[in-house]
Amino acid sequence: MSLHIIENDFLRVTVSDAGAELISVFDKEKDAERIWIGDPAVWNRHAPILFPFVGKVMDGKYRIADKEYTMKTQHGFARDMEFACVEETSASVTHCLSATDWTREHYPYEFRLTVTHRLDGKQLFIQWGVENHSADPMYFSIGGHPGFLMPKGVRKEDCRISFPGVNSLRYRFASKAGFVLPETKALSLNEGCAPYQADIPDTWIFEDSQVRRVGIMLPDGKPYVMLHCDQFPMLAVWANPNGPFICLEPWFGRTDDEGFQGTIDQKKAIQRLESGEKKEIAYSIAFL
Repeated sequence: MSLHIIENDFLRVTVSDAGAELISVFDKEKDAERIWIGDPAVWNRHAPILFPFVGKVMDGKYRIADKEYTMKTQHGFARDMEFACVEETSASVTHCLSATDWTREHYPYEFRLTVTHRLDGKQLFIQWGVENHSADPMYFSIGGHPGFLMPKGVRKEDCRISFPGVNSLRYRFASKAGFVLPETKALSLNEGCAPYQADIPDTWIFEDSQVRRVGIMLPDGKPYVMLHCDQFPMLAVWANPNGPFICLEPWFGRTDDEGFQGTIDQKKAIQRLESGEKKEIAYSIAFL
């Protein structure tokens, strides 16, 4: 496993070949780490890429037409695979993952996933390119899962989640088994913000492109981080109750509905690529 560092006067960013994962953003002005440290006793990730599924598939199985495949792991397999670093500059690093014999057993497509992290001032831009080199249409989901470390001495329970320009939101949530339940709930907002709640029902899942920007506000009202996710139909907020971090997650697709028995093309917000087609998706994080 190799690490790659890009930096400027404000931030030093570290990306690993393992999962093409962002593992550190060191804020030079604040002399502080901004990304969750990946403590295995709490959550052993930092900012994994979720591909080719977001969340779980029902019973660890899914169907493409009449053929069944297994996907026992949550969030697909890309986060656990070694990517190749294909380009690196002082301001950006690009990784690539292509189909292997192992992936074809569990996900029968000839795919190519390209991941670029690019630094510009206090903003980090993350871009994904998904290509279908199969003869048939390819179905996939993809998502980000960055965990933002709270400043020393700040409890996440005292922070607020900011949804700029939004007056009302509805969210869905998952069962203890990890599958989305049919009901929706209203999120109470005050000036576009909602307090972080320790009793979040696992994950807030905002569908139907309700959220274009989402951030974390510190207890004193200062903005801490802002994620721009205009392209994404879904946004999730999740935090492990035992760790001082909050995850803001832009998603294309999500975990299955409770009891889902459909085929892959019927999954919520599933993406389809024709043979030879490429889809580019991007979001950015401003460290404030």
